[in-house]
Amino acid sequence: MKTLLVVRHAKSDWGHPGLDDHDRPLNDRGLRDAPRMGERLAARGLVPDVIRSSTALRARTTAALLAEALGRDPGSVELDASMYATGAAHLLEVIRGLDDAAGTAMLVGHNPESSALVVRLTGEFAELPTCAVAEIRLPVDHWADASADAAELVRVDTPKDGTR
Repeated sequence: MKTLLVVRHAKSDWGHPGLDDHDRPLNDRGLRDAPRMGERLAARGLVPDVIRSSTALRARTTAALLAEALGRDPGSVELDASMYATGAAHLLEVIRGLDDAAGTAMLVGHNPESSALVVRLTGEFAELPTCAVAEIRLPVDHWADASADAAELVRVDTPKDGTR
């Protein structure tokens, strides 16, 4: 059994009109939400063995903040340029390429790709607002065996869930 955490990057800052999309930073809310979500995951014992992130600034900052809150070295986040501006089919290939030593993996990326990946793996639609975490259980021993419509969506946690 493998556990996958699909994370949409935290809230980004749109206040720099000339800035390339890849270079957009997190805004203040995003900088607050990412560590809080990491703390929630840690409290549930969901500390990933591997964290892989898109190279976009907002995604890699989210991943680093999550890693730190999870007690992991932010420098251990694996950056993957292929996770930026891609589709769910490619993200499934990224999952299939993960090292089997990892029982729990986290992918930090973008929407609509992150939501589409959840649908592809579980057959269930999940709304992923910024900094949401979809917890998915895959009934496989090897990441290479991950397949469409074969996983279970355990829960979707959002930053607002902690304030209700």
